[in-house]
Amino acid sequence: MKAFKNVRAYIDGKVRTADIAFDGKIAGIDSGTDGAEAVRLPDGAIVTAGFIDTHVHGAGGADAMDGTTAALDVISKTLAREGTTAFLATTMTAPREQILSALRAVAEYGDEGNGAQVLGVHLEGPFISEKYKGAQRADCIRKPSAELLAEFNRAAGGRIKTVTFAPEQDGADGLIKYCVDNGIVASIGHTAATGDQARRAADAGARGVTHTFNAQSPFSHRDVGAAGVALGDDRLVCELIADCIHVSAEAMRVLARCKPTGKIVLITDAIRAKGLADGESELGGQAVFVKDGQARLKDGTLAGSVLKMNVAVRNMAEKVGMTFEQAVDCATINPARKLGLQDERGSIAVGKRADFAVLDKDYNVLATFVNGKQVYRNY
Repeated sequence: MKAFKNVRAYIDGKVRTADIAFDGKIAGIDSGTDGAEAVRLPDGAIVTAGFIDTHVHGAGGADAMDGTTAALDVISKTLAREGTTAFLATTMTAPREQILSALRAVAEYGDEGNGAQVLGVHLEGPFISEKYKGAQRADCIRKPSAELLAEFNRAAGGRIKTVTFAPEQDGADGLIKYCVDNGIVASIGHTAATGDQARRAADAGARGVTHTFNAQSPFSHRDVGAAGVALGDDRLVCELIADCIHVSAEAMRVLARCKPTGKIVLITDAIRAKGLADGESELGGQAVFVKDGQARLKDGTLAGSVLKMNVAVRNMAEKVGMTFEQAVDCATINPARKLGLQDERGSIAVGKRADFAVLDKDYNVLATFVNGKQVYRNY
């Protein structure tokens, strides 16, 4: 048994001084620490639940689409450096066999890695709109298909947790039904949907919006589009790339005003270039150029990000005006609830996994613990 003793921690909605005993799970709060090995933390450190990134393609020079367990291990260890303790390996619109290879790698890799835990897969594409494909390959786009999704899910060992799709496309209703029947979050994204089409998708069971405002039909006063439905329909949980590049700080504030705090989930949408120096990288077989924190294709199209989750949390506090607690929720309990995992992770409570991010006052990551094991230290 280990224990944080007399630390500042975010527990039950507030930051307070506490003792926390843990092994693989949290065994006690303010009790049960007698005889436990004390884990020393720097003065001023704040312990929170570990961050959960439900939309990340790669990091550290590796990408989920590489289709190897070695690539997933690099991503796992790199994400731990930013306080992330769990993530969804995110695919791209690509040839069918390449997607299947990536999914099989996730199934083979399993639950626990050497850093952040792989919770499963976010299937981003191929069921998207060509008009709003973003940095995805147009030649590999397919109409939504419950049958193809089922094949993908079998390859992943049943571990697909989120599917991004364009609801205006033929076959979308069947795909949503498959998602609902199999506990998968159907997420509206890369879409040209009208407001009515997006709303009907929510009526059918869609519950997510992929990187809100990006690669989707925008709000207007006559047709609110996918973005407007995202803002106004509280059944939908909105992903947000809070880097002040994909979405301006002002637009982030609009989202925070429109949505209940619990319906915003921070994501990084990061690519293999995250954690590396500026220069040329790759995404989906396309050259990507990274400079000054921005990743773009040759034509200037944004191509994922190099955002770190702790920076996204800081931006929600400093640029949007959320409290520390609200900002942390967007990276912890909110994604846990979205995936139906709130009983086992997403907050510090007895019986939950001992997944922790340890931050300083400037949101820098001092340490990360996964399943009670310290997987990153920077102090």
